[in-house]
Amino acid sequence: MTEEFDYIIVGAGTAGCVLANRLTEDGKYSVLLLEAGGSDRSIWIQMPIGYGRTFFDKRINWMYDTAPVEALGGRQSYWPRGKVVGGSGSINAMVYVRGQPRDFDDWKALGNEGWGWDDVLPYFKKSEDFDWHSAHHGQGGPQHVTDISPFAHPICRSFIEAAQTLGFAASNDLNGGKPEGVGYYQINTRGGWRASTANAFLHPARKRKTLKLKTMAQATRILFEGRRAVGVAYTCKGAQLEAKARREVILSGGAINSPQLLMLSGIGDASHLKNVGIEPIVDAKAVGRNLQDHIAVSYFYKVRTPTLNDVLHPVLGKIRAGLRYMADRAGPLSLSVNQSGGFVRSDATKKHPNLQLYFSPVSYTKTPLSERKLLNPDPFSAFLLSHNPCRPTSRGHIELACADPAKYPVIHPNYLATQADIDDVLAGNRLLKQIARTKPLADIITEELIPGAHVDGDEALLADFRARADTVYHPTSTCMMGPDAATSVVDVRLRVHGVDGLRVIDASVFPTITSGNTNAPTVMVAEKGAAMILEDAKSMR
Repeated sequence: MTEEFDYIIVGAGTAGCVLANRLTEDGKYSVLLLEAGGSDRSIWIQMPIGYGRTFFDKRINWMYDTAPVEALGGRQSYWPRGKVVGGSGSINAMVYVRGQPRDFDDWKALGNEGWGWDDVLPYFKKSEDFDWHSAHHGQGGPQHVTDISPFAHPICRSFIEAAQTLGFAASNDLNGGKPEGVGYYQINTRGGWRASTANAFLHPARKRKTLKLKTMAQATRILFEGRRAVGVAYTCKGAQLEAKARREVILSGGAINSPQLLMLSGIGDASHLKNVGIEPIVDAKAVGRNLQDHIAVSYFYKVRTPTLNDVLHPVLGKIRAGLRYMADRAGPLSLSVNQSGGFVRSDATKKHPNLQLYFSPVSYTKTPLSERKLLNPDPFSAFLLSHNPCRPTSRGHIELACADPAKYPVIHPNYLATQADIDDVLAGNRLLKQIARTKPLADIITEELIPGAHVDGDEALLADFRARADTVYHPTSTCMMGPDAATSVVDVRLRVHGVDGLRVIDASVFPTITSGNTNAPTVMVAEKGAAMILEDAKSMR
């Protein structure tokens, strides 16, 4: 017998967990939540620093590779994405960054009424349980945000002071009223555990009779009657199943899986769909287009003062850190290694911050990026300093390889396709060198390990960037929001253009990528999306 629910949510990731909670909160509506992966009840997921292992665990990770990227010398880029309850929020570095107010005002300026900074701030605050009281933050929400400044490694202070010497302001809250400057990052943890949306929103809601979670259930197609979405076809443990939605189907698969499922269901560029053997329902050329992502490079420095390497490399250090974590959920295993950084302008002509900085008191020069294990750093004292442009202007796309839902789509990031992005990269490279040469950071550095002091000048720095840079794991905008069905996928209420009963609610709807880590704005989009769904349901009763 085909099961029926009021709403079907595809994807129990960052957004899907929020939606499942909010749509079942008052007990009026039934929800089926489908997740292609399995349980998040693993110590490597729940222990904050465990994400170094989950990045490379095919049991809980889609482990995508992009197509060869011309700007990176034909290299492929490894894109880990969560295939587990909690999605990428169960395997990320937990850094909590809302983005700059301008990001959202730009969304509104593009015709997305109701999505300016003043409009979205209440939804950020609604989700938050912040460490301190502030007019800019919420308290009592489901998801805890931790101020790590009392617990960060002491060497982070040298980075902050060096940046200040160069004229960058110090900030005690990179998500405050003016989120600009350098300081300590805030992270999503609670009591030393990861505070994913699975832990914060979904698991507390699972006792509700109106919510049903199905894991190992991969959606293969949206079911339509005419141009109305009425359900989802999916596979679960080898069986081909269907579920019907009385009200709406909601896609929350993220920037790769949501456009993939739309295309598999006949919503996409008609010529592309026909080429892979899919009959189009709606010729929606924007599906899978407008892909954006942050790309970064790390510089590594050997120092004469202890770093996390000295704690986490020795076997005895690992044992001590593990025992401390088991005893009181404290110490380095309770944190991310992304501990400090900030948002800065590369020069005075920039109206807003154009670079995000990261300072991590740890280094990995002996293993490639795609093989890093956070508990196995270098056997000497060192740190990494990194940057990425905040608002890249390059656009890539995602397309189907074939009509088989089990086959991965083809990802074309199209990094560094514009001169503006190249200019920001060069500015960031120069800035990293400058910070490292500035006291008090310069006083403790003994050697620039990578790329090396000999790599200098724009030509050499850009060549190094092309040779080593990689994703920061922030894909967005492949089902972008906008008022024009010809150039966007969903409208301002996140409804898919050209059909009824279907919405997309995840990072794929961002009109443009936000400045910084994308998890927090995804939670905001889900909070606002849930409120819209409930408003529409109320008006239809």
